[in-house]
Amino acid sequence: MTVSRFVLALLVSVSVSVTTLPAQTPAPGQGQPPVVSAQATPQIMAEDPQTEQRSQDRVGFPGHKIIGNLYYVGTVTLCSYLIATPAGNILINSNYEETIPLMKTSIESLGFKLEDTKILLASHAHGDHQTADAMLKQMTGATTMFMEQDVPALQNMRPGGKPHPIDRVLKDGDTVALGGTTLTAHLTPGHTLGNTTWTFKVTDGGRMYDVVIIGGGLQDDARLVFNANNPAIADMWASTIKTWQSLPADVFLGAHSWFFNLTGKYARLKANPRVNPYIDPAGYKKYVADVDQLRTKLIAEQTAAGPPPARSGGRGGQGQGQPAAPGR
Repeated sequence: MTVSRFVLALLVSVSVSVTTLPAQTPAPGQGQPPVVSAQATPQIMAEDPQTEQRSQDRVGFPGHKIIGNLYYVGTVTLCSYLIATPAGNILINSNYEETIPLMKTSIESLGFKLEDTKILLASHAHGDHQTADAMLKQMTGATTMFMEQDVPALQNMRPGGKPHPIDRVLKDGDTVALGGTTLTAHLTPGHTLGNTTWTFKVTDGGRMYDVVIIGGGLQDDARLVFNANNPAIADMWASTIKTWQSLPADVFLGAHSWFFNLTGKYARLKANPRVNPYIDPAGYKKYVADVDQLRTKLIAEQTAAGPPPARSGGRGGQGQGQPAAPGR
């Protein structure tokens, strides 16, 4: 992707970047946010493969070891990861303020303390993943680090009027190190301007594995986050797919659990702990190939349909080529 086209994408996406993100998203047709639940139903836990069910965003999921010093501490659909080190812990994704107690319970069930979080990282600047950043900062004093291109959107994410804490601004390729673990931040824009894919290595059973945590995918509201009539957006996704294709991946994870089939893999891990289903390089390659095929399909569909109709007045919408709306 050329620098000029990336700058164009940044300019056409300003209206999304400056949108104020809500602290919590009410269920469709309801005036109140969904009720937080500590435990998923047996039917949800038995899904294999897992499907996208946004009713499960605020539903607790068992905290468990994924591999090495990497643990799952998110909800059924909103993924949070704890990386334990001798110098304290790294947390990726705070999610909603009302789900912090679920995360705290998961972390404590694993023998750790939420208060030992030293670094807070993000997948991308949408409210379902980063609304609780300020609350978690207050609870732990963790250093917060976010990709540069997502900073404007994060600054407008102010639940209860709390300023969004941004201690370090990351650039593509920057590393984050703590207690012998080093993560690399890869800028993979499209879902948001600063959508971040994290990579790092873990050791388990005497072997070293490459972990990839994808920030946000093209499958999420595909026709909202992609616009073939805007070359800058199309180039963003081409660049992101190329980056994903270049990354070595033994363990495939993501910001949303249906990307990598959390419920199915967890059930298999419980049934046979000696075979780790999270070691899934084939699943990662399939995911990236599926995104690439979807991009090709959307280009064909949207090019055939022609440019979207011009909108009169007000703020430009998704038809103008912005990345996804907040909350995904």
